[in-house]
Amino acid sequence: MSVSVIRRVVSSPKKVLGTAAVAAATVGMALTAAPAHAATTSVASATQAQAIAHKMIPDAAQFNAFSHIVQHESGWDVDATNASSGAYGLVQALPGSKMASAGSDWKTNAATQIKWGLDYMNSRYGSPVGAWNFWQANGWY
Repeated sequence: MSVSVIRRVVSSPKKVLGTAAVAAATVGMALTAAPAHAATTSVASATQAQAIAHKMIPDAAQFNAFSHIVQHESGWDVDATNASSGAYGLVQALPGSKMASAGSDWKTNAATQIKWGLDYMNSRYGSPVGAWNFWQANGWY
């Protein structure tokens, strides 16, 4: 492919996508769209959020229950957003702005989201273990 053809293709995003789709189909590959938040979640940020939660929830059984819920709800992604409901964050608060009661940095701070989620689980279910038991029975909490 000549430089002028590359320049022409790159200057047209539709052509780039079309060319990529044709090339993928030619070699038997499928192009799929990933969830919007999947690309932004890093192993480091998930690990950091888990470490924060572990410090805030020292009891192993309570931490494990909390961890199971968060893993199912958001995959430990602080920015996770449910496309259909709008639930937000590690614990998928609905609406996400409810977490402002735990701190003004609720949109980006794992500790704030964990604090709010832990308070919610304790007040509604008695503990993270109670919340996890409910989640297992109902698929939500």
